Amino acid sequence: MIKVAQISKSYQRKLVLDNISLEVPKGQIFGLLGPNGAGKTTLIRMLNQMLSPDAGQIYFEDQLLNEKHLQQIGYLPEERGLYKTMEVRAHLLFLAQLRGLSKQEASRHVDHWLVHFEIQDWKNKRIAALSKGMAQKVQFIAALVHQPKLLILDEPLSGFDPLNVELIMNEIKALKEKGTTIILSTHNMKSVDEICDHAALLHQGQLLALDSVIKLRQAHAKGRIFVRFKGNMLSFANALWTDFTLLEQKESTEGVFECILQLRGTSTVNDLMRSLQAQVAVEHLELLLPSMQEIFIDLITQKDKQHD
Repeated sequence: MIKVAQISKSYQRKLVLDNISLEVPKGQIFGLLGPNGAGKTTLIRMLNQMLSPDAGQIYFEDQLLNEKHLQQIGYLPEERGLYKTMEVRAHLLFLAQLRGLSKQEASRHVDHWLVHFEIQDWKNKRIAALSKGMAQKVQFIAALVHQPKLLILDEPLSGFDPLNVELIMNEIKALKEKGTTIILSTHNMKSVDEICDHAALLHQGQLLALDSVIKLRQAHAKGRIFVRFKGNMLSFANALWTDFTLLEQKESTEGVFECILQLRGTSTVNDLMRSLQAQVAVEHLELLLPSMQEIFIDLITQKDKQHD
């Protein structure tokens, strides 16, 4: 869907994006991650053609990104911007037509989404009269009312209460199921673990990591294993020998224990299973994968240490 090829951008001689290349697969949710100042907003503005790169190219469905593609892109900015004196429905109709919908199409789409988000009773209210959460819903509708092929969401969960966070998360998943490609820029790492298929981590204008979320988590696994077994704790500990370190243990129910182990040396999960089988009845065993939050912190900490 989107291909970014060797993009660089500077402001007043400060390099904001340094030779960035990445691809956003069609029909996937792509997490764009990084701390403040990483270059995420600059890249997003380029995708929306608000900025041009100093070097490199951006492709939309194998074509150089150009003005005609804007009608196929939806954008929810982090800094929300609605005309407070306009009425809700009139505002959405105006924005939908700006994205290329006819008056009739815009009317049909807007009414559908007002009903879908249960705010049709507010359609004739001025934006200024809305609560923050209600205004967020209107802004979210504005980003997708024209049924874009690419939806760019910059901190879409900001300002929502837990119920509305779940609502928006479910809507993002539903849009993906319908084939929409989504770029999600967020500090909410839980949402990345839950819904993103791929992720890129930017830091100080450089690309630190790029892969599917599951491969990133597997690549940064720390060799910790969760085991639930039925049997005797002493027998379990004897089976570990020196190949594994017992980090945590608890008896969940009588005779059933849950433990976290640390692999040592060249030992593997298969080695552990063989060691345990003769001693206890293993009910569950899995390699614990780090969250994207842990990976995010580790990679940025490592990068910052290299500059010290």
